[in-house]
Amino acid sequence: MPVIKIVTHINAPLEIVFDLSRSIDLHKISTAHTQEEAIAGKTSGLIGPGESVTWRAKHFGIVQTLSSVITEYEHPHHFTDVMISGAFAGFKHEHIFEHKGKMTVMTDIFDYTSPYKVLGRMADILFLKDYMQALLEKRNLIIKEFAEDSSKYKKVLPL
Repeated sequence: MPVIKIVTHINAPLEIVFDLSRSIDLHKISTAHTQEEAIAGKTSGLIGPGESVTWRAKHFGIVQTLSSVITEYEHPHHFTDVMISGAFAGFKHEHIFEHKGKMTVMTDIFDYTSPYKVLGRMADILFLKDYMQALLEKRNLIIKEFAEDSSKYKKVLPL
């Protein structure tokens, strides 16, 4: 079970970073390169406790669907989404937010299990873990970009 941990420092208020991280609309922007779209459950706005979303995206040339639900939620410090169905055998994605001085420290912990046992473990070593890390890092850079520019975050956050 690979675990990816990414720490991002953002010069923006905690609440803004928290809300951008749970914005379905910003998620679509950050994953445009995979043609990701929300097709069921919460399909726009801010996802919250107990809510689910189903995504359709193209990864490795294959259109895939993945559904997750928010299982833990403590505004504006933490939320966790867990896969309900999809290409992984399972995953848990923790989003943690801390205020440090004038910065918000956003920590992602993505704990996943690949399908297909031995073949999945080989895929992790060869390409999947790096692919997932790059996908999450790109998403976090978009969150940072929007959080640090009020003209951008106001386009995706309800005021």
